[in-house]
Amino acid sequence: MAELPDFQKKQYAFAAHIRDPESAPAPAGIEDRRMAIYRKLFFNNIRNLLGNMFPVLRKLLSDDKWHAIIRQFMQRHRAETPYFLQLPREFLAFLQEEYENAEDDYPFLVELAHYEYIELAVSISEEANKLDGVDPGGDLLQQVPVKSVLAWVYAYQYPVHRINSDYIPTEPAEQPVFLVVYRRSDDSVGFLELNPVTARLLELVEENDSLLTGEALLRVLADEINYADAVALVQHGAAALEEMRQLEILTGTRVPG
Repeated sequence: MAELPDFQKKQYAFAAHIRDPESAPAPAGIEDRRMAIYRKLFFNNIRNLLGNMFPVLRKLLSDDKWHAIIRQFMQRHRAETPYFLQLPREFLAFLQEEYENAEDDYPFLVELAHYEYIELAVSISEEANKLDGVDPGGDLLQQVPVKSVLAWVYAYQYPVHRINSDYIPTEPAEQPVFLVVYRRSDDSVGFLELNPVTARLLELVEENDSLLTGEALLRVLADEINYADAVALVQHGAAALEEMRQLEILTGTRVPG
């Protein structure tokens, strides 16, 4: 492999020093006063940008702790995109795969970061619902419920949607916390906490390749959970489906196939 030209060597040395000034020396011949400007500018830009994109996490952490995490991110992570809007995804990947947990870290740190990232990701997603053949006011039981592609469901160990400076859980919840994060047609973002049964119902709606009606899906669900009164489950399920339609988690219905 051919040796790199001197200007590229200097570029690599410059970038390595900006990321990790303590371990990587600055390129020769550059006044430290000038390098200090770049070191500070680069670090502060990333620190502030990520702080704005992970506001709850940032508020919970001390300045020293947040600065240490950002420095680790700069030192260890090699981003695969130059776009600022993708930087939160890179930061989340760092926390999930490369970050070394400390004894004083919150046990929900990564889950909270994931939840805050999802709120951002759904707000900027370029996905769009295909509404041809969808009746927004259709019968949710007698027709096929249609889930929005901008409604994303996740299960967490901690109630990440409730965490703030006044509520800091120390133990996981007794059962998984199911959340659907969704974007409405006016581009506002919301979330809804689901119980395990409703979460499974929404999963059945999304996986409904056989185009079963809402009532048929609820009867499948009743069989899965061994619910004795399928009629009652259909009634409760109809209310849950209607709530999700009002929130635009469901976009409407299609005619059964």
